[in-house]
Amino acid sequence: MLLNNIELDIKTRCIEDGISQTEIAEKLDVSVPYVNRIIKGREQIVNKTFVKIMDELGYDVELTYKKKGE
Repeated sequence: MLLNNIELDIKTRCIEDGISQTEIAEKLDVSVPYVNRIIKGREQIVNKTFVKIMDELGYDVELTYKKKGE
């Protein structure tokens, strides 16, 4: 099982850093709708098979985030 709420994590960090979805999309050279689909959880960004394998092996998956330069 994936323990993170990745969508909420991204949204929170965008707010904390004062960056919009449009700015993120421009920096990544992707469309704004694509970024929006990720933030709203409509686009899967963690491989489901990987999570299922780890779950079958008895592990939960938890991502940690570390600000660059810390």
